[in-house]
Amino acid sequence: MEELTAQILANTALTVGMIFSLAAIGTAIGFGLLGGKFLESVARQPELAGMLQARMFIIAGLLDAVAIIGVAMGLLMMFANPFVAALGG
Repeated sequence: MEELTAQILANTALTVGMIFSLAAIGTAIGFGLLGGKFLESVARQPELAGMLQARMFIIAGLLDAVAIIGVAMGLLMMFANPFVAALGG
């Protein structure tokens, strides 16, 4: 039973690391694409810069929320592991 619990905790630690890294990589790629498209749009039509900037910040907030949800789920798995609780340990 202890060996199974240790194995679950080890696999959970690896999974949480993957969740954190994928959330960071996905957010970085998203912000890069978002910023690039914003600059491209402002270069084409400078008079729309204010409207585009407001929309860019809304999308950036939503993009950041996805990463924060991933981090919250990873922390939940790390500190309140439901798999270990299902074993009764």
